[in-house]
Amino acid sequence: MGRMMVLEELIERVGGCAVIDGGFATQLEKCGAKIDDSLWSAVCLIREPHLIKEVHLQYLEAGADIIVTSSYQATIPGFLSKGMSIEQAESLLQRSVKLAVDARDSFWKVVQNVPGNDYNRALVAASIGSYGAYLADGSEYSGYYGPDIDVDKLKDFHRRRLQILVNAGPDLLAFEAIPNKIEAQACVELLEEENIQIPSWICFSSVNGEHASSGESFKECLDVLNKSEKVKVVGINCSPPQFMENLISKFRGLTKKAIAIYPNSGEVWDGRAKRWLPSECFDDENFKTLVRRWHELGASLIGGCCRTTPSTIRAVSKVLKDRT
Repeated sequence: MGRMMVLEELIERVGGCAVIDGGFATQLEKCGAKIDDSLWSAVCLIREPHLIKEVHLQYLEAGADIIVTSSYQATIPGFLSKGMSIEQAESLLQRSVKLAVDARDSFWKVVQNVPGNDYNRALVAASIGSYGAYLADGSEYSGYYGPDIDVDKLKDFHRRRLQILVNAGPDLLAFEAIPNKIEAQACVELLEEENIQIPSWICFSSVNGEHASSGESFKECLDVLNKSEKVKVVGINCSPPQFMENLISKFRGLTKKAIAIYPNSGEVWDGRAKRWLPSECFDDENFKTLVRRWHELGASLIGGCCRTTPSTIRAVSKVLKDRT
């Protein structure tokens, strides 16, 4: 039971709201990575793993209490499509956790004895992207997987990746950008079937600030998650910041679980054109103002997703921890 409590213990230790890290692919590109690939940032697990560790360290220095692994778009079928063996694919998934754990441990070894430091020993969350993320066709923002996809097929898709990531030793699991009820159901059933003994969060995507990306109500989606003791946190990621206030209030009325909020920068991703569309963006000062409100409304974990940076997370951390 101790491992299932690490998230609650962290939230309590930091005074009620922990800081999640920010956008990964954006920062990898700033560090010189080439990620124009169907594997997206996961291609760096093959080509440039040192850059992944560097980005983790940047977010830790910025004040992240939780760092998320580079496995969002890392799947066994995806790696096989690049000509790799199953053994190589599994090894790359393990590498995503090891890089994050090594970054966390090396950072903590340096800072824990620094007088006046107010860092926490961060938790490592193994990212499990939606089926739509693997398809790389934008369907994680539509929730439409076609008529042939059911709960059992989604469980089959996620199962081996889940097993490998858990065995690699993260502190928790992060199911990210889940667009529909059927995949939420598959994740919950899989956690039970595999008897997972570390806590999970399941975060949805939303394209209108009212419903899951599929158009299904969040009541339908959260009714599924509320029945699971293994899902400790629910929330929203990779949706615009202006949606968050309404969604936190909505979630607060639908669940007693902790709420995680990590929006994107406000830009819109065109999954087919593979580019960010110009939109109203929220700079670090905007985030600082919004973060206060999100925390007041009841969010227990706050960070950033696509196009946010260590600078964004430093601003979030400053608000939540009164950093100077």
